[in-house]
Amino acid sequence: MEIVLVAPEIPHNTGCAARLAAALGLRLHLVEPLGFSLDDHYLKRAGLDYWPLVDLVVHPDLDRLRAHLSRGASRPFDERLRLFTARGGTSLFEADFAPDDVLVFGSESRGLPAELLEAHAERRVYVPIRAAVRSLNLANVVCLSAYTALARAGVPLPDNDGRYEAHPLAAADVRPPSRVVRIDA
Repeated sequence: MEIVLVAPEIPHNTGCAARLAAALGLRLHLVEPLGFSLDDHYLKRAGLDYWPLVDLVVHPDLDRLRAHLSRGASRPFDERLRLFTARGGTSLFEADFAPDDVLVFGSESRGLPAELLEAHAERRVYVPIRAAVRSLNLANVVCLSAYTALARAGVPLPDNDGRYEAHPLAAADVRPPSRVVRIDA
């Protein structure tokens, strides 16, 4: 399973998604433009000392993300998409997921591009909330959705009884930019 943030704007939310990706062993993809620098203090702080465990890939646009995630995939990219939106689709708790799904989340202020949602209306997923609430925090939705999708797809969650063993590089000052793979073509 892959996590994708399209044009994220708030470094703290992206840092929290990176920490989650590290905790679950999932790759995190960021699609530009980013609303912050990868050198941002708040991004590093939200990811804490887990950056050595983050598999981070940055794409200049959705077309390059699609090309990258299509290479060697067993299913077509469009069939793997799960587009998270506050505006309709299938409830997260009723949706089916597969182990190779691509969980795609939009920016904090704009969500996912309308043309993407329209082209793949049957791939939309939402988290149920009261009508008086516009949306949930991006980091919260990514966390809830990733755990739920993995469980519903039958993917084993990390086997941990609460023990913590620091990564050998945890004490090092590992910054997010040192973990990035940039996809330009």
